[in-house]
Amino acid sequence: MEDSVESKWTLKSDAKSEPFLYCCSACDCSEEPFRGKVFRNRTKARSMSMPSAPSSAKFRRTQSLHGPSPVTTFGPKACMLKNPKAVMHIQDPASQRLTWNKPPKSVLIIKKIRDTSLLQPFKELCIFLTQIRTTWHALAQEFKIKCVKLICNLLTCFIDYDDISNCVDFIICLGGDGTLLYASSLFQESVPPVMAFHLGSLGFLTPFNFDTFQSQVTQVIEGNAAIILRSRLEVKVVKEYRENGSVEEMSLVTNGNKTMQYQVLNEVVVDRGPSSYLSNVDLFLDGHLITTVQGDGVIVSTPTGSTAYAVAAGATMIHPNVPAIMITPICPHSLSFRPIVVPAGVELKIMLSRDARNTAWVSLDGRKRQEIAYGDSITITTSCFPVPSICFRDPVNDWFESLAQCLHWNVRKKQSHLSSEEEEF
Repeated sequence: MEDSVESKWTLKSDAKSEPFLYCCSACDCSEEPFRGKVFRNRTKARSMSMPSAPSSAKFRRTQSLHGPSPVTTFGPKACMLKNPKAVMHIQDPASQRLTWNKPPKSVLIIKKIRDTSLLQPFKELCIFLTQIRTTWHALAQEFKIKCVKLICNLLTCFIDYDDISNCVDFIICLGGDGTLLYASSLFQESVPPVMAFHLGSLGFLTPFNFDTFQSQVTQVIEGNAAIILRSRLEVKVVKEYRENGSVEEMSLVTNGNKTMQYQVLNEVVVDRGPSSYLSNVDLFLDGHLITTVQGDGVIVSTPTGSTAYAVAAGATMIHPNVPAIMITPICPHSLSFRPIVVPAGVELKIMLSRDARNTAWVSLDGRKRQEIAYGDSITITTSCFPVPSICFRDPVNDWFESLAQCLHWNVRKKQSHLSSEEEEF
């Protein structure tokens, strides 16, 4: 495992300006925030099924949130104030390619829990990995599986006790979208690239089929794959210390408050919980009160989460490469309260309103559900540590393929063709 720890990753562009992807005022651009390396116009590396987009010598697509051009001058005299730490840069999705500084030697395999049908695929994958590399290490999250004992060079890890943040070169998920969400939750900072196989129920975030896993895994190991960076939300739940708090709560109190921090891939949901009263919470943006949410609750989601709970509540669907945060009310008590999209990097804060009749409840990617009382707060902003998800083709084609296959987007019965007589009439 010592060799795998030496593998370091960066996410940079070969453009002269060298913009970092998803760098904002919360991170230092001099550091290496991610574990994957992305190059622009890489000619040798190709996606799984589609050729890379042609390059343009005269114009590169947008790299900045502030306009459709990298140029920061406007007219003969106007220009944009130079403040690199306050500007978030994004890359052309077609340029996002995976490469390795050193050959990967450690992989974390995570399978869907309580699904016996995945035992055989899990075993086949482990055997394949140990055969192609004699020094390959596989970390099996399902340490109770009997087939693990049949495979050499396979290490088991206890997620709740072992620190795997610097021991994993990339991750392979066997299951559905929930398996990928679980893999994201294991890494609170830099996340290794994730290769997700569709062996679950929906599979919107899992583009690979297991039938040809040998060739697909080999291509990823060789650094021949496209990658999509799924932004996450950095969430801080601050709870005021109360005298009737338990011993466990008291041990976590710092300066009178208990603060818990999470990395969320899909969404933060604040709802009314078991109460029959409307949820009543105040929503702040960069310290300013923008509205009070009255209804069943509110969803704060990433572009990846826009196709999950948010779209069921009436929100639009946003491509994961769009740097944004979506705010969607759940059954609002006002017909004019529609979902809105705000720029990534802003700080949202949710607190219980003074007029609230009951407490609220918050859940993070469907987990860590907890009660929010008066004086507590939930702070949400864009995380500096996205999830690099390996693509089957490329970021754009994979997303539209998922819309068509999983959500049946714009599927309808076609109109019959008009006959020549009807056209003349």
